[in-house]
Amino acid sequence: MRVVVTGASGNVGTSVLDALALDDGVQEVVGIARRRPSRAFPKTRWEAADVQADAARLPALFEGADAVVHLAWAIQPSRDARELHRINVEGSRAVFDAAAQAGVGTLVHASSIGAYSPGPKDRPVDESWPTGGVSSSFYSRHKSEAERLLDRVEAANPQLRVVRLRPGLIFKPQAAAEIRRYFAGPLLPSPLLRPAFVRVMPAMPRLVLQAVHSDDVAEAYRLVVTDASARGAYNVAADPVLDPSTLAREFGAVKLPLSPRLVRALADLSWRARLQPTPPGWLDMGLAVPVMDTSRLRGLGWRERWSSLQALRRLLEGMARGEGLDTPPLDPDAGGPARAQELASGVGGRNP
Repeated sequence: MRVVVTGASGNVGTSVLDALALDDGVQEVVGIARRRPSRAFPKTRWEAADVQADAARLPALFEGADAVVHLAWAIQPSRDARELHRINVEGSRAVFDAAAQAGVGTLVHASSIGAYSPGPKDRPVDESWPTGGVSSSFYSRHKSEAERLLDRVEAANPQLRVVRLRPGLIFKPQAAAEIRRYFAGPLLPSPLLRPAFVRVMPAMPRLVLQAVHSDDVAEAYRLVVTDASARGAYNVAADPVLDPSTLAREFGAVKLPLSPRLVRALADLSWRARLQPTPPGWLDMGLAVPVMDTSRLRGLGWRERWSSLQALRRLLEGMARGEGLDTPPLDPDAGGPARAQELASGVGGRNP
């Protein structure tokens, strides 16, 4: 089997390359990344391409592939709506069309819990929950738009086996530097993120999240790529669900009740002031999306190796150490000396 992976140098992509390399049924992997990494992965050869700007090259890159896994996605620069839409939505359109044009057998798309419309936090929902997104979050809107594009490609190409995975928050220590850059910015001292220093846990109505280790998500991708019976959507998350009480017990922290309106106002103000790179739509999405039922994926034999709490703890430990990996997105030195490049980027204005 020959598999092409877009966005292969990031948090999930590097784990997917590792998982595919361990599968005896996979002979070759083509990793596509905007910037070619120097790091080598077993069975993998790298191709440098921007999935939207280099759309004309994609059919040739996909030629002869048994499966395409589409992971390429942008979270920053959060202040450039046009660039984000170009990469996320137009880039996805280019990948889907090229996969169909090249006659690829299987197309696996990295959707997200963020594609879901607002839903319940007190009971899990299955994959039939509407995917209309959360309007105030660019990430959620783009994930929803990409799913509509995928619907059209799937309907027009019945011979194409289409799978979409919808994971929760995805963590691994080797992605710690990237996650800190993308979501916290240069002004947060990394040593303060040690789990032992977590003594207060924000508590808001509907602050209920789901998380999973990147390597466990990668195993889900490997399963759906290699199992010909896998088709449609699959929710991906580890147990337990992360509510304020569960998190407070895990870290020995005190719950601090907060008003969502106040927290959103502070997030908006600090983003506009370029103190941090995360617009308030991320909070809106976290409070709105439902809790997911993962039974369908577990029916394929998937099981997490790390609990959601273990994945979160390992991420925080990695952040405190400034951990990363030698690919351009995960490089712990990508922000420059003393995070100078992050500051020069305008904190979310462009990628350092």
